[in-house]
Formats: sequence, structure tokens, C-alpha cells
Amino acid sequence: MNHPTNPPVDWETLVTQEENRLYRTALAILGDPSEAQDAVQEAFLAFLEKAPADLEIPSAWLMRVVVNGCKSRLRLRWRRPTVPLWEELPAPSPQEREELEELYALPPQDRAVIHLHYYEGYSTQEIAQLLHCRPGTVRSRLSRARERLRRLLGGDFL
Repeated sequence: MNHPTNPPVDWETLVTQEENRLYRTALAILGDPSEAQDAVQEAFLAFLEKAPADLEIPSAWLMRVVVNGCKSRLRLRWRRPTVPLWEELPAPSPQEREELEELYALPPQDRAVIHLHYYEGYSTQEIAQLLHCRPGTVRSRLSRARERLRRLLGGDFL
């Protein structure tokens, strides 16, 4: 029995569609624009070199590679942000700057689950698969991060 094969991936379309989403995810995890750009570039290179030919959902494969690459970067001792994130973003209001400071004060694994859940729309099960942890761990990280942000920002943040 012949199995249908997936059409070849249009490289230019894939990059155009996924680049910003992958960058936002990497930035949320790493907190450093330069590191985030490098992580995304490495993911695209890995796609060219290592992606299975019968890959059904290239965007999911790329997201997993970016998340894993970010986790690896965070393990490196020399990785330290040199410029606060808010100095790299377009002029935020004072309140937005405070919120960004508080968000980036969270541990990287908490930032990752917040970003993947609220900005990318992944379920806790999907995030658990991406981060190689249990769904209960994802839920506890989400809860802990929401509570900390609530305390820091006051009121009903999430």
C-alpha cells in the first residue's frame, strides 16, 4: 500500500510564516534579542540539515528545536544579557516597561510556559511535549508565574 507523501516544504514560505513566531518564543525564553535571533537561525539551519523528509507539521518541529535550543543556551554559564530587554524594544510606556521588567524577572522556564500558553496558544499538554516535562509541571509553572505576576503587578493580570 502506498502512503501519501507530504509535498516538499517551500523554504521561503516557511521562513516568512514562522520567523516572527519563533523569534518571539526565543525572546520570551532567553530575554536577549541577539541570543533569540541566533536560536531561530540555528533552528532553521537544523531544519535544512536534519528535518525528516516526511515531516507533517514543520512549524511544530521548528518550535521544538527553538525551545530546546533556548534551553541549551540557558545552561551555558557565559550567557548573560548585556542590555535590558526594554532598551531593545520600541519605546514602551512606563507601565509597559515595569510589566516587561517583572515578566523577565521570572525564571526562564516560567517565562517559556507563559509565552507558549498565552501568546502562542499551546495547551498544557502540548507545552509539556515541547519542554519534555509533565503536564502537571506545566500547570504548576503557569500557576506560579501567574501568581508572581499578580503580586508584582497588582490586580488581575492573567
